[in-house]
Amino acid sequence: MPDQYAVIGNPIGHSMSPRIHTAFAHQTGQNMNYEALLAPVNAFAAGVDAFHRRGGRGLNVTLPFKGEAFRIATRCSKRAVEAQAVNTLRFDGDAIYGENTDGIGLVNDLMLNLGRTITGQSVLLLGAGGAARGAIGPLLDQKPRQLVLANRSLEKARSLAQSFRGAIDACNYAALAGRCFDLVINATSASLSDELPPLPSGVFATGALAYDMMYGKSDTPFLAFARSEGAAVLADGLGMLVEQAAESFFIWRGLRPDTAPVVKLLRQTADD
Repeated sequence: MPDQYAVIGNPIGHSMSPRIHTAFAHQTGQNMNYEALLAPVNAFAAGVDAFHRRGGRGLNVTLPFKGEAFRIATRCSKRAVEAQAVNTLRFDGDAIYGENTDGIGLVNDLMLNLGRTITGQSVLLLGAGGAARGAIGPLLDQKPRQLVLANRSLEKARSLAQSFRGAIDACNYAALAGRCFDLVINATSASLSDELPPLPSGVFATGALAYDMMYGKSDTPFLAFARSEGAAVLADGLGMLVEQAAESFFIWRGLRPDTAPVVKLLRQTADD
């Protein structure tokens, strides 16, 4: 019988995770099944327990349950503790191991797929919510020259920055005027509502990479703005999605799949 894995969230019908992990399993010859589970917003823990009791080996966790997944895990990684959120659960007998692979997925996409060095670079991270929190630790691990966290609420940006070791400059968007960066990452949810964070002109340095954690068939408003501002490289978050899934797969199966063909497959499907 195949080992059982799933992604759990609400809503869940849009998730690409079953396609990604099925592709990983075929590529690496793993006997496993991966499904999507819809959990009621007030019954996440019960859904996790039911899946575990019927032999489930591990879960990916998506919105709105990453915080609750952190709380039900009996042991968590350093990255999960920093993020205060878990997107990967592994069942070790009665113990539940929690990990957050979002930030390392971002870093791996930047470095492995886009060939971008983070060490010594000036990095601007937009937003102070869960996506930004999950990215900060792995970005700091790469030792950028500076990491600036910008948010509409200066108080929220400062609070998030102070919860991490390392020097992070927190500011609001207006304070970005006159400053430019080698790497600008949009970790806000603005693209979901077809909006643009209130960025001033001139934030993209010569040769800058603009990265939106969201993805779609065409440029998000952030990427359209970056294009108009002359950013040298534009990237959406599809590669990050596949890379964080690959890290989850490694946690479960001890194997690292080749992500490039899976990203290519998803791109082709999105363009059809």
